[in-house]
Amino acid sequence: MELIYVLDILGTFAFAISGALVASNKKFDLFGVIIIAFVTAVGGGMLRDVLIDAHPINWIGDLNYLWTILTAVVLTFLFKRKIAFLSKTLFLFDTIGLSVFTLLGLQKGLSFNLHPIIAIIMGMISAVFGGVLRDVLTNKVPLIFEKEIYASACLIGGVFYLSLSYFELSENIVFIISASIIVIIRLIAVKFHLELPKIKDDLFVK
Repeated sequence: MELIYVLDILGTFAFAISGALVASNKKFDLFGVIIIAFVTAVGGGMLRDVLIDAHPINWIGDLNYLWTILTAVVLTFLFKRKIAFLSKTLFLFDTIGLSVFTLLGLQKGLSFNLHPIIAIIMGMISAVFGGVLRDVLTNKVPLIFEKEIYASACLIGGVFYLSLSYFELSENIVFIISASIIVIIRLIAVKFHLELPKIKDDLFVK
């Protein structure tokens, strides 16, 4: 089994746990928890595939995604409190998943002969829109619209991936370097509470 695929599954698991915990805290029933875990884990990739008309849709073509999501829901149902204590570990998996989803989405966009800029956007959609759907369905302001450098890290990583692709480097090296950049940006942003500027009052007042 390829390392990138393993990281993809780990990211899916972490995203599903995230969705399951949010739904559980909102007092959703078991079916609701499964739905929120599902859209969090694969919603971004599914939206990307719909936009570029890719078939089969990501999770339809590989049942391991469904088993991973169901496993995450069952573990959350049985060990919610213990899982909550693993927040740092889950955050790391979530961040790794963010980087892997970004680059896999970017690669898929390029394989469909999309313009590189559009391919980068597809990568970002793959990584973050599952969380957007989760937040919308649970009546929260999506994280990427409110605080933290999240989607921006995906876009920067995508730019690095395209830039490195012009050099004579192996595909795995380009992938690992670009994914590491996304992870590093995300970790630094969270550690130092970095966020993009917000539009407030006019800068220049007469």
